[in-house]
Amino acid sequence: MQRIPELDYLKCVFILLMVTFHLVYIGDSYPYAKQVVYTFHMPGFLLISGYLTRNVCHWRKGVLKIRRLLVPYLCMETGYVVMSYLLPVRERLTELTPSIVLDKILLHPLGPYWYLHTLMLCLILYYVVYQYLRADGLTQAIVFGLALFGLQACGMISFANGLYFLIGCVLHRCGMDFRQVFRPVWTALVPLVLLCCYSENLHRGRLEGMAITYFTCCVLLWSYRYLPVHVERLAGFIGRNTLPILLFSPIFTLLSRYYQPWFAFDASGLCFLLVAVSSAVGGSIGLFWVMDRLHFSVYFIGRERGIFPYKQ
Repeated sequence: MQRIPELDYLKCVFILLMVTFHLVYIGDSYPYAKQVVYTFHMPGFLLISGYLTRNVCHWRKGVLKIRRLLVPYLCMETGYVVMSYLLPVRERLTELTPSIVLDKILLHPLGPYWYLHTLMLCLILYYVVYQYLRADGLTQAIVFGLALFGLQACGMISFANGLYFLIGCVLHRCGMDFRQVFRPVWTALVPLVLLCCYSENLHRGRLEGMAITYFTCCVLLWSYRYLPVHVERLAGFIGRNTLPILLFSPIFTLLSRYYQPWFAFDASGLCFLLVAVSSAVGGSIGLFWVMDRLHFSVYFIGRERGIFPYKQ
């Protein structure tokens, strides 16, 4: 499947925003900005993931794709749960028992790994509904939506999050070009700013939150046209390698707490932000590069290489 560079750019922006506001100091310093970003950045990821999901000709390929997410999810979520008990983090656990670990892994993930949990459940639904339900597209979408409601009732998923994935799937199956649906126009900035001015709009599950996600994608796609070549290439590289950043960035955001006091001279926190985000992105990709060199990636994510190369 040919990559769409504009989608890699969107993924780059969303993953950088995720790392940024997982920095406790930045989130506490800019709470309203964090609320705005949390309205659209992970919904945008799920939207793109749904759009890029394709049918599989055999159930074994579907199982293989889910396995590529399941093993790293189990490893990293388990580690995150244990660290949340041992270290003084915001989501700290007061006790650690097998039932708590299973609850966090199966139902209520901690940290950014909820995204992988939601994505795997959505992929399973997608393969079951679109592969085995012989019906028209509207009926399949309705059944998918009802299944999401069922998973929410079981406490396994947020319907709002799953809905973004479903919308992406529907766009793809209807043959729509993502760049045509989310038209790259600067005028989308006007309704985006107006919507973000009111805190009651900042909820991904409301129509206003969905509109914020839509207009954000439009504005970002418009800005893509004006990127310098070297910035476009770097953004594409980061966008192609969001999985390593998602998996390993919590290690580096946790470590950043120990050197954040060194930046007390900068009240804005921007110097700390630049160093911490660069370290998290570079360190995460670097760890995966080492895994590639040691031929460990094939066991971890089911691929020989976990890092997509930088394109000149």
